[in-house]
Amino acid sequence: MKRHALLIKVFLAALTLLLLSGLSIIGCGNKPVRSPGAYYISAGGNDNGEGSLQDPWKSIGKVNEAHPQSGDSVLFEGGKTFPGRLLIDSNSLGTAQSPILIGSYGNGHAKIDGGNGNALVLYLTRHITVKNLDLLGNGRKKGNIKDGLALLNSDFISVDSLDISGFQKSGLLIYSSKEVSVSNIFTHDNGSAGITVEGNNGKKESHNIQIRHCRAENNPGDPTNLNNHSGNGIVAGHCTNLLIEYCTATNNGWDMPRIGNGPVGIWCYEADSVIIQHCLSYRNKTAVGAADGGGFDLDGGVTNSIVQYNLSYENQGSGYCIFQYWGASPWYNNIFRYNISENDGAVSDSRAGIYVWNSSGDAGQFHSCLVYNNTVYNAKEAALSFSEKAERKEFGFYNNIFVGKDSLIKGDKGKDIFLGNDWWSLEKKFSADGMHDFAAWTKKFDKEMTAGKITGFNLDPHFKDPGKMNITTFPGSPATVDQYKTPANSILRSHGLDLHLLLGIDTGNRDFSGASAPVKGIGASF
Repeated sequence: MKRHALLIKVFLAALTLLLLSGLSIIGCGNKPVRSPGAYYISAGGNDNGEGSLQDPWKSIGKVNEAHPQSGDSVLFEGGKTFPGRLLIDSNSLGTAQSPILIGSYGNGHAKIDGGNGNALVLYLTRHITVKNLDLLGNGRKKGNIKDGLALLNSDFISVDSLDISGFQKSGLLIYSSKEVSVSNIFTHDNGSAGITVEGNNGKKESHNIQIRHCRAENNPGDPTNLNNHSGNGIVAGHCTNLLIEYCTATNNGWDMPRIGNGPVGIWCYEADSVIIQHCLSYRNKTAVGAADGGGFDLDGGVTNSIVQYNLSYENQGSGYCIFQYWGASPWYNNIFRYNISENDGAVSDSRAGIYVWNSSGDAGQFHSCLVYNNTVYNAKEAALSFSEKAERKEFGFYNNIFVGKDSLIKGDKGKDIFLGNDWWSLEKKFSADGMHDFAAWTKKFDKEMTAGKITGFNLDPHFKDPGKMNITTFPGSPATVDQYKTPANSILRSHGLDLHLLLGIDTGNRDFSGASAPVKGIGASF
């Protein structure tokens, strides 16, 4: 992502003002009489009632006046629509033993229609559970200007089984919050992103966040954002200890209203200790003539993070992006392992399955990256690409399979270490830097060489019917992705490097499909 520090500061300040504006006028009034422990809201209810199952209320406004407390439930009638914005703020605090529940009763999900605003806001609260609801907005180009669920400055929040659509900003925004668990969210047809994590105080204010089994689909772009990227699937910034797993991002970013830095399916920036694993990111896009549009990305200022066991295919940008932008804090100690990329990067500027880019111009700001046991298959472009702006140091590529259409690698390889990799050009068997003799290439560039001996390979990996990926619900069964398993009789299963013995790398010992990984295996799946 080609972001700038000034833009980030302006964005955060504006975001805070937008999110907090108007909150103080909601949630006033005396607490009404009700049945202890639960508020029921029905389309056929009466706001003069007691809020019980037998005598339910009718409106969200009545709930906003009630200030539910620890152990209370706020339950909307399933299958019905309730207009307005529901606010749970510091007047409503749950406990670990007795959280406040917001959900549906009866048949199906209740729908909260936020119109041109938010549908649900959690602000300065804690121990809240939200589940089994649909949140609706008027549409990113039809008047809505907010996020669907805005989780602001709140702690110990659980969000499960929501459908969120029609909001100009993010379907779900997690902002300056901690101890947050998000699962089974379908966020689609929003503008800025499906799910966004943000904070305004370095990397520490938003922390301990888990996003699992979520799907971000067809979030095309924010029509009002003309200065920065929009249309992301899942994007996280200014956070620490973030887990994203078993999530899917697809068909996002196609209507970003500008040319420049663009969106990515699943990615993070200015973040520490992030794990992105067992996720699928496919057929994501960017604006015509714009950059990015990739599958996965560790971007500016990311540290101590891992991208592993993921599948990426047919994204307009690279499947796996390794980026550092000008003005970001230093990027270092990150790992990409046991991932698969198929036919990524054929549209935007990367033109490869993996893309390395650094606009800071300083290798000291961009260092210490391990890329090992990945499989890149690209029948349209190169396997690996380095931008003209890619100053870096201490990058190592080990035991990967790189398959490309013609030239396998683009750009300056610099002082990067390449050992134990298999290189295969579909058109020329081997093609890199204008050379077609693998042995001569290794000697000229001192790549795939150690102690004067070639460690890499120029072998057809003999994949089973590659280039035809059409999985849309991964990772329900990663074992079904068998096109890229290294064949049982291949020397690529046993002639790579023992990374733990030679370099002290803890490889995790599991391959893409979850099977035990051969100690000297090359590629992502066996």
